[in-house]
Amino acid sequence: MKKGFGLIQTLIIILLVSGLMTMALKYASLTAKQTADSYLRERAELFMKSAIELTLLAISGYDRKTNGNCLQKVKVTSADQRFIADINITKYYLLQGSDDCSYCGSRCQPIQTEDSHGLVMLEVKVESNDTSPRNQGREKIRLLRRTLQRP
Repeated sequence: MKKGFGLIQTLIIILLVSGLMTMALKYASLTAKQTADSYLRERAELFMKSAIELTLLAISGYDRKTNGNCLQKVKVTSADQRFIADINITKYYLLQGSDDCSYCGSRCQPIQTEDSHGLVMLEVKVESNDTSPRNQGREKIRLLRRTLQRP
């Protein structure tokens, strides 16, 4: 009899190697998906910061006297249509007795100190745009933040 592997032993080794390779591919695809998801989440965070800055710019450029009211909502869409930000301006912290406070109605919170005059409370919601072709088949990203800012 010749020494060596038999047909059954060869098949078992091939099955073991193929099983290990399948597990390695599944692990690699899972790692790639997690990396892509964390990348998109980080992009959503950066987009949220940009949307807040854009809202502050819109508030500082909004003429309450001419329009007769205060800015209440801002909607921002990213350049690549991947994210949408809805910003709700919930409170304006303005000096008590100022003309600006009369334009804002219930959104105005009268304050006593000059240091806090002009602060705004923002509720920011950023979501991934499901209609974007780049987001097809991906998990939806939703970020919520409430922040106090000075325009």
